[in-house]
Amino acid sequence: MPMTILIVDDDKNFIETLEDGLKLKSAEARVTVAKSAREALDALAEEVPSLIILDIQLPDMHGVEFLRVIRESARLKKVPVIFISAKYTEPADRSEAMLAGAGAFFSKPIDIEELWKELRYLIDKKK
Repeated sequence: MPMTILIVDDDKNFIETLEDGLKLKSAEARVTVAKSAREALDALAEEVPSLIILDIQLPDMHGVEFLRVIRESARLKKVPVIFISAKYTEPADRSEAMLAGAGAFFSKPIDIEELWKELRYLIDKKK
């Protein structure tokens, strides 16, 4: 079964860079993108991804709140989530994200090698 990754972020340049980096790491990885919580919820209604990469600062909802919403869904509660943020980088922000159910937290700019290792670990752990 191919790996599917949903990136939820409203930064077009970051999405393109991240998408390219992930595709270089694995030809089998299929990446989909949502630029808002609403778009992400629509995408999640269609398909359950292997993993979600989620920005904390979305235009229509705080990322931690979005994570709480999907953790309430029986279909989505076990999908690993990696938070990313350029602004929320304090230990309290990380703690809030982890308490909400995130598997990891990365600050922008992201080291694609470290992200890939964590992503693989979380997906393999879920199996």
